[in-house]
Amino acid sequence: MSSPSENQNTSDCRSDDFKLPVFIAADSVILPIGVIGNTLALYVCARLIRRRTASTDFMINLAVSDLLFNLTLPYRIVYYSQREWTLSDFLCPVTIYAFSLNLYCSIFFLMALSVFRYVAVLHPLRSKSIGTVRRALCVSLAICVRLARVPFLCVLPIVGDGKRRCFEPSIVSWGHILQVNYVGLAFGFLIPFLVIVVCYTRITQRLRESAGTVPRAVRSHKRSIYLVAFVLGCFVFCFLPYHIIRTVHLHLLTAQQRDCPNVPGAIQKLIVVTICLAAANSCLNPLLYYFAGENFRSSVRMAKIFRMRSACSGSAACRECSTATSLQLS
Repeated sequence: MSSPSENQNTSDCRSDDFKLPVFIAADSVILPIGVIGNTLALYVCARLIRRRTASTDFMINLAVSDLLFNLTLPYRIVYYSQREWTLSDFLCPVTIYAFSLNLYCSIFFLMALSVFRYVAVLHPLRSKSIGTVRRALCVSLAICVRLARVPFLCVLPIVGDGKRRCFEPSIVSWGHILQVNYVGLAFGFLIPFLVIVVCYTRITQRLRESAGTVPRAVRSHKRSIYLVAFVLGCFVFCFLPYHIIRTVHLHLLTAQQRDCPNVPGAIQKLIVVTICLAAANSCLNPLLYYFAGENFRSSVRMAKIFRMRSACSGSAACRECSTATSLQLS
């Protein structure tokens, strides 16, 4: 779960003693949580939800993006454990590409979800034509195609101190990576973040005005507040530190223009930690599905109720079980 900006080319200036254990531990935690969580989310969206909406479609695409990234984590664990790239040359750029693609797919899908929700809440009549599944599919496809055409980090394994390494570009590529970083910072983080803040601020204001004292409206308002807090929390916790530290790190690398630049140890450790935080977003997104989708929550509740009824069928406690499930439905 690294980026090219985190490494240098010579063994005496890499922070391997800190970097490798942290990456191995973080990847080992993110892998099972991400695979299980996103697989479960896809199952609920594909098999249990009966009515597809634009929000559901964005959630499916986000879960697919997260799951594909999670499936590249074993390659990273093997690399960091062996301290050498022993896999196919093709897999090196694929694993690098998967990290960046998942990072910005997550950001853009969150932005698209906020825009569609903004239209649904503030312009409900217009949302009938705009907030359709077909429109959501078109937006999702456009996001994936646009991001897939951006040359994030085209890096092949290099040989340093007798070992083949991945995620470690040569000194001549740092300037290019810094330029790509500015594009990602502006269009992949700042603009989507501003759009999300504006959309959810207006949504919260409208819901507060219309909530009143109706219990159902109050519950909807609370769920929306939770959703806003979760999305903004993801940006502040996962994406903001990574983009700030990555930019600072790349500036320090390009300013010195030598194989072993004098980068402060604190920055070297921070870039490792922020990369882990950015990758952790892939196992946090399943929580978003619960907060964002009423259909998702209803489907999970119905699945639990069905299992409860099946378990108590034919038993003496069947009447109590039916009463409990009726209360859950209400």
